[in-house]
Amino acid sequence: MPGTISHHAALIYIMVMMSAVDRKMSDRELTRIGNIVRAMPIFADFDDELIVPIASECAAVLDSDEGLQTVFDLIAASLPRVLYETAYAVGVEIAAADLNVRPEEARLLQMLRSRLGLDRLASVAIEHAARVRHLQLEAT
Repeated sequence: MPGTISHHAALIYIMVMMSAVDRKMSDRELTRIGNIVRAMPIFADFDDELIVPIASECAAVLDSDEGLQTVFDLIAASLPRVLYETAYAVGVEIAAADLNVRPEEARLLQMLRSRLGLDRLASVAIEHAARVRHLQLEAT
C-alpha cells in the first residue's frame, strides 16, 4: 500500500468511504460521485475512467484490518491543506445525496472534520450549502 495517493484519488476515497459507511452504496450516491467528478473544477485534469478502479481500491483498503484508519491516513498524507474544505464538501455531498444523513454518516463527517482540523464554522457553512442544494419540494 502506497503512503500517498493522488489528490483526485483522496477525494474519491472520501466519497466512497461516505457512501459505504452504512454498508450499502445507493445508486443515487454512486451517480452523485460520478457527477461530482465530472463537474468539479478540481477534477478537470482527471480521467473519469479511473473512478471505478479507484473506488474498488478504496473498498479493498476499507475491507482490510484497520481499513478506516488506513484510508484516513492516506487522505491526510495525500491532500494539500488547500483542499481540506473541498474534501469535506465532497463528503457532505455524498452524505446528502439520498436526502437523509444517517447517524453513521454524521459520525464519519465528524471524524473527517476532526482529522482535517476544519473550523466548525466553515464546516457548518459547507453542510448548509449542501442541504440547500439538495432540497426538494413535495408535490402538492
